[in-house]
Amino acid sequence: MVVLPGVCGLRLCLFFAIWGTFTGALRMGQAYDDLGFPVPAEFDIPGAEGPPRRARRRAGATKRWLVLLVALGIVLPAVVGPELAPFAREAVVRWSLERAFACEARDDVAGALREIERAVAWNGEDASLLAARAMLRLEHGDAAGAHVDADRAVAVSPTRVEPYRVRAIVHVCGGRAEEALADVERVVDLAGDDNSEAVNLRAYVRGLVGREIPAAVAEIEQLLAGMPAPPPEYLDTRGFLRHLDGRDEEALVDIDEAISLTQQQRQQMMLLAGRVDRVELLQRMRSLDHALAVMLHHRGLIFDSLDMAEQAQADFELARRKGFAPERGIL
Repeated sequence: MVVLPGVCGLRLCLFFAIWGTFTGALRMGQAYDDLGFPVPAEFDIPGAEGPPRRARRRAGATKRWLVLLVALGIVLPAVVGPELAPFAREAVVRWSLERAFACEARDDVAGALREIERAVAWNGEDASLLAARAMLRLEHGDAAGAHVDADRAVAVSPTRVEPYRVRAIVHVCGGRAEEALADVERVVDLAGDDNSEAVNLRAYVRGLVGREIPAAVAEIEQLLAGMPAPPPEYLDTRGFLRHLDGRDEEALVDIDEAISLTQQQRQQMMLLAGRVDRVELLQRMRSLDHALAVMLHHRGLIFDSLDMAEQAQADFELARRKGFAPERGIL
């Protein structure tokens, strides 16, 4: 049985054949003509005149090396380049994403954005990369650019959940309530009614845009009723929606519990310092601080509604220090 070489094998064979031709000629130590090509020993050049044999041989060797270098400069990229290009592209994209993650963990949003832009430039349009860049652009204050990226992410992958989730947040920040609601409906359609993250997102976005509040409250209450230990972000959603529905006492219980659970998570993460990857730890801490910022702001709203102005002001200020910024997607 004979196995024919594939495209990569043929290119490598071609390369080594050319390499062998030139290196073989270099090892033979024979005479060369004025163009640097080997001259058989029995071949004589009638009436040849010019520099002495050693000078001609040096000139021939120089030309020979020039030909070899030109050949390698042309053939090597043509033979090996197409095979290595995908690996090089993947390496650059992976490296850029790692650097973006590290920059974001240090709160260097501008640096993270530069890295993710390099990844997009090398990889081409990918829904996940475009969605990630949309969120970074939004946090960096470029709402228009975030909108463009989110739209493009949806166009590239219209059946994936993440582009619609991101675009819904971009629409909320841009004050486009109808578009935000349409996108979260699409998220639930794609993820399914039994997907808790999708249901929580729809309920929360309804609260953020101030639409369909009774339906949102019923939805999140039904979701949490089947959870013995709801995540703190879901408790925060229910507390926020209950506040909007005029049920501040119940809302305060939810938000207090959500804040307490998140603070416990933060303390547990701090205990891992020195035992886990530093960048991952910083990123997780950053995420928890942003979650706390949102929860504190929500509790400030409840305190304000309950005429507890001093407590409300304290929570608003702490939320701001931890990064609460609705116009930048931290809401």
